[in-house]
Amino acid sequence: MGDLTNSDYYAKNQRNDGSSNHEGGFGVSVMELRELMELRGSEAVVKIQEDYGDMDGLCQRLKTSPTEGLTGDVTDLDKRKEVYGENLIPPKKPKTFLQLVWEALQDVTLIILEVAALISLGLSFYQPPGGDSGESCGTAAAGAEDEGEAEAGWIEGAAILLSVVCVVLVTAFNDWSKEKQFRGLQNRIEQEQKFQVVRGAQVIQLPVADIVVGDIAQIKYGDLLPADGVLIQGNDLKIDESSLTGESDHVKKAADRDPMLLSGTHVMEGSGRMLVTAVGVNSQTGIIFTLLGSGEPGEEEKKEKKVKKQDGAAAMEMQPLKSAEGGETEEKEKKKANVSKKEKSVLQGKLTKLAVQIGKAGLVMSAITVIILVLYFAVDNFVLQKRPWLTECTPIYVQYFVKFFIIGVTVLVVAVPEGLPLAVTISLAYSVKKMMKDNNLVRHLDACETMGNATTICSDKTGTLTTNRMTAVACYVGDVHYKEIPDPGLLSVKSLDILVNAISLNSAYTTKILPATKEGGLPIQVGNKTECGLLGLVLDLKRDYQPVRNQIPEEKLYKVYTFNSVRKSMSTVIKLPDGSFRMYSKGASEIVLKKCTKILNQEGEPRVFRPRDKDEMVKKVIEPMACDGLRTICVAFRDFPGDPEPLWDNENDILNELTAVCVVGIEDPVRPEVPSAIVRCQRAGITVRMVTGDNINTARAIAIKCGIIHPGEDFLCIDGKEFNRRIRNEKGEVEQERMDKVWPKLRVLARSSPTDKHTLVKGIIDSCLTDQRQVVAVTGDGTNDGPALKKADVGFAMGIAGTDVAKEASDIILTDDNFSSIVKAVMWGRNVYDSISKFLQFQLTVNVVAVIVAFTGACITQDSPLKAVQMLWVNLIMDTFASLALATEPPTEALLMRKPYGRNKPLISSTMTKNILGHGIYQLVIIFSLLFVGEQIFDIDSGRHAPLHSPPSEHYTIIFNTFVLMQLFNEINARKIHGERNVFDGIFRNPIFCSIVFGTFAIQIVIVQFGGKPFSCTPLDLEKWGWCTFLGLGELVWGQVIATIPNSKLRFLRGAGQLTKKNEMPGDEDMNEDNEEIDHAERELRRGQVLWFRGLNRIQTQIDVVNTFKSGSSYQGQLRRQSSTTSQNQDIRVVNAFRSSLYEGLEKPDSRPSIHNFMTHPEFRIEDTTPHIPLIDDTDLEEDPALRMIPQSQTGSQPQSPNKNNNAVDSGINLTIDTTSKSAASSSPASPLHSLETSL
Repeated sequence: MGDLTNSDYYAKNQRNDGSSNHEGGFGVSVMELRELMELRGSEAVVKIQEDYGDMDGLCQRLKTSPTEGLTGDVTDLDKRKEVYGENLIPPKKPKTFLQLVWEALQDVTLIILEVAALISLGLSFYQPPGGDSGESCGTAAAGAEDEGEAEAGWIEGAAILLSVVCVVLVTAFNDWSKEKQFRGLQNRIEQEQKFQVVRGAQVIQLPVADIVVGDIAQIKYGDLLPADGVLIQGNDLKIDESSLTGESDHVKKAADRDPMLLSGTHVMEGSGRMLVTAVGVNSQTGIIFTLLGSGEPGEEEKKEKKVKKQDGAAAMEMQPLKSAEGGETEEKEKKKANVSKKEKSVLQGKLTKLAVQIGKAGLVMSAITVIILVLYFAVDNFVLQKRPWLTECTPIYVQYFVKFFIIGVTVLVVAVPEGLPLAVTISLAYSVKKMMKDNNLVRHLDACETMGNATTICSDKTGTLTTNRMTAVACYVGDVHYKEIPDPGLLSVKSLDILVNAISLNSAYTTKILPATKEGGLPIQVGNKTECGLLGLVLDLKRDYQPVRNQIPEEKLYKVYTFNSVRKSMSTVIKLPDGSFRMYSKGASEIVLKKCTKILNQEGEPRVFRPRDKDEMVKKVIEPMACDGLRTICVAFRDFPGDPEPLWDNENDILNELTAVCVVGIEDPVRPEVPSAIVRCQRAGITVRMVTGDNINTARAIAIKCGIIHPGEDFLCIDGKEFNRRIRNEKGEVEQERMDKVWPKLRVLARSSPTDKHTLVKGIIDSCLTDQRQVVAVTGDGTNDGPALKKADVGFAMGIAGTDVAKEASDIILTDDNFSSIVKAVMWGRNVYDSISKFLQFQLTVNVVAVIVAFTGACITQDSPLKAVQMLWVNLIMDTFASLALATEPPTEALLMRKPYGRNKPLISSTMTKNILGHGIYQLVIIFSLLFVGEQIFDIDSGRHAPLHSPPSEHYTIIFNTFVLMQLFNEINARKIHGERNVFDGIFRNPIFCSIVFGTFAIQIVIVQFGGKPFSCTPLDLEKWGWCTFLGLGELVWGQVIATIPNSKLRFLRGAGQLTKKNEMPGDEDMNEDNEEIDHAERELRRGQVLWFRGLNRIQTQIDVVNTFKSGSSYQGQLRRQSSTTSQNQDIRVVNAFRSSLYEGLEKPDSRPSIHNFMTHPEFRIEDTTPHIPLIDDTDLEEDPALRMIPQSQTGSQPQSPNKNNNAVDSGINLTIDTTSKSAASSSPASPLHSLETSL
């Protein structure tokens, strides 16, 4: 809707552009504002001065006040929305239900089925000419005994078509509801974003969509700008415009230099106020979006044409800028986003691969089935019974072939587990919906499931582990350390005045303490919580900060150095009445105290503050406060002469020679639920690490309170400096080896910069110390946490304290900023994984049984015991309903009692394999017994060898019914996958499961009793139903039998479903190519392994050479990877000795020289330190620079090396032909093999 009004608006607007009677009585039109926003820097300042006089002039034309904002009058706001558009970018239209149906129809197997069904339909209406031809066509026509039966031939084809329609509708409905949920989620995320706006002189929080042109918005560090605007007043404002321009440098903004602020850019530093001049489709981001075609294409074109016709020059200027830069950068951004977030989640990768493998197997089975059926029919009719092929019989034969083909296709339909991806989606969508209630707003679906595998959580301290409600509880003023807030009478008036002014003025004016809303409640803290703690101190000292602020309003502050992660302090300069300047400063105590040269004494007079005093202060005041878990803040000031005015941009000189006023200890209590949540994490095998900007003592104290560290344990608590010293080499580069020595024991990283956080996360993710790659979750709230949040496997942003930038970079938003919500996310993540496993266990059992039954049945009795339509029904229960039932199991606490699965754990565990095989055997035994001796047991007619179009038999109905009931009861078994006994545990907590099981049972009764010809069923009496149900219930009993068999007895299961270690993986190379989601770090073979391969290769080559010499034949062709069979014992002894020495070397990382002893030449060591060495195959030999380093001369005359018989091989060290490739390396003159030959 917004889009339409906008485009109509353009039309109206174009007519009155440039004329004086601007629409709606405002003094400036949309196009003028759009043109203004095209300009940058000084051009924009000049344009504003030329057209409007100054910013106040522009505000007057937009009928707003730069200090008080809009009145907030509803009619005025509506009028602005009508004239300048709303702050919405119209979303793409969702796919309609019909489009989704069409997409579902694209499924290949369904298309094949439809075609077969249509052919079958067409042929069923064909009657062979002549009455007696029935005889001549042989067994083919024997079935059509009575007319009614022949008539009913069309039913099967129609039934197949109908069931295909069913499957398609169900799939489309699932997709549609999924899409709807996503839209809801998207809206929820958009509603979450609020922005501070001044209306009627009051600062209020507004949803971004309600912002209109003419609003005065307050911008601060960490905001994502929601609209375009012009800066009215700013303090030290720096903007990251990379999302629009692609330039990563931060742009300084000032009202007199470059006042243009664009939507979609991030505030990286400072604060200010801006006048909103363009919203929605007219803002810079909006224009780019419309060019990328997120709006309605037709209207967009109309719009562009109009713009071009009316205002050629402006349009021409506008188009190239947007399309060239904007479009490309958007694309770049999109690509970047795609690269950084792996497209497929690990689980989906595994599942897709599995589905493809099963599908291939199914295809082979179905092809074989069809071929056997056709051959059997042909041989039986034309060879054994020697019948001629009659032309009038052709359609009947074709009908037979079509029937065989349909059987084949149904085998394929049952074999292809199209329910797998569906199950993942349902499970994830369900979890995401439920996680909302647990305060987790999931932005990327796969994050939910990755969280289940998390092994490490790097958490912030403030606000996540603590309540983020700061209160000042101790202070050091006038040479006295007060353990609690002192009575104001004890302090000198001078100190008190300076302290009150320093705190009131040198903090964001948006930070306030409001009175409690309910009786006995705590006062409400608004804005930066640390500043709130300091303002609370002012109130505790019986003073008020508001009058001080009223005296010097924000516009009169001379210069503000805002807080950022580098400065770790904030300073504000004010001009005093006598023309001189005073700067107030506050920040992390150890940092501010370093810059202090004086301190106020008891009388409030400055005295000298020597380095010795500083050390004493740290020991006696700051450390005791920090050890109590208090955050220490130092408040200081400095006076400057008015003439000459200092150079304010020279920060290092300005922020120096300060006079300390006081040190305040601020308490931020640990959230009551955090210690138990951390214990649950540790039980679940997840390490919690605290990464904070606070002082190390404060951090350690809080970590002990939370239970992250326990006294007496062996762990590391270090600060950023020490961390960097330990992980960087002389050149200042981070080394993974050094990192690997630090991170396993690291529990607390204090005084860390954002880069430290990013380095730590990257280091843990890239580490190869453990068999499984670590999966890291990170929490962050600040703008500077963006890189770490993006790098982590799962990034959590804080919903309340978090900045927009952090939310943008994250995967999950914690709406209550609470650590215990992360534990809930872990539970849900593991639950998703388990749900998928449950579904897999169920699905694979059905697949295996149905495929084998259809296949063997077809081969032995020329007809599948389960008919096409029945198969489709089984497929529907199995895929769609079961995925709904099993994927919506709620999580239990038991999920947190086990270790995380890790990234390369096979999907199908040995317990699951045992269950699948066990239940498969039970079902096959029952079904084959029924198939071959069923008619004797129940004393009924045999259904085997039934002719074409014969009526459905009771025999086959019993088989079908038993089969479905066994699946139903097995679905209950599938609820447990870790070998638990009680499969009914918590079954009533999942109403969806119960309703699906009962619903399926009801439909099954209807199908059997009333399905008739289409379902190939005849009604059964009660006794037979009893037997079918009894055989089905047997599944539950059999499940208990399987559970008693210990896994250890079934050795062969260990390999099942499991790709073992890296080097034994079949087709390792191609697997890596398909699976981009295997991390680069995982691909790097460890150096130890590489050395191992090299060593073995050298020894084996040596053995080969020795043997070849012994046999006297030419050894050129004999240089093979595998050792020759005639190797002498002593050679093998050499290998064994070598192996043991190598293992010794590999066990102890410090004994690396023992490996290096084999490498007598320095050049090999150089090559060895490169972090990843591929197993060189002969194609790389020419390009590898390290190989060129072996001089030709050296190959001829070897220097004496300690182990003489290794000389030859020493030069051949690079002979690391991949274990899998058996070809010998080409012995070109440059290759190491050549050198090996010459030295020999």
